[in-house]
Amino acid sequence: MLYAAQSGGGAGSLTPILMIALLFGVMYFMMIRPQQKRRREAEAMQSALGPGDEVVTIGGLYGTVVGVEDDTVLLEVAPGVQTRYARPAIARVVTRAERPEADEPVTEDAETVKE
Repeated sequence: MLYAAQSGGGAGSLTPILMIALLFGVMYFMMIRPQQKRRREAEAMQSALGPGDEVVTIGGLYGTVVGVEDDTVLLEVAPGVQTRYARPAIARVVTRAERPEADEPVTEDAETVKE
């Protein structure tokens, strides 16, 4: 009887450890990893802000980006009314302003054709 109790206890003690490891694995893939991905996307969006972009702040205020500094963004919320916000306060970009691409030279003559 003593032998049966000892042999059954060894295999049973491994099961709770596996369950805890499985629980942490599920939590990582269901909660932590998607949150990290959303944060990276938000940082990329906030770093790509430029003048002319129409944005929405986390408070729900719509505005147009007038100026961008290191950690702040200057928004025009009404004609002649400009407010300064921290970059993380920008929730999303509604419309992006058209910008010339970096590898294409900007020319004033619209009739110039690239060869």
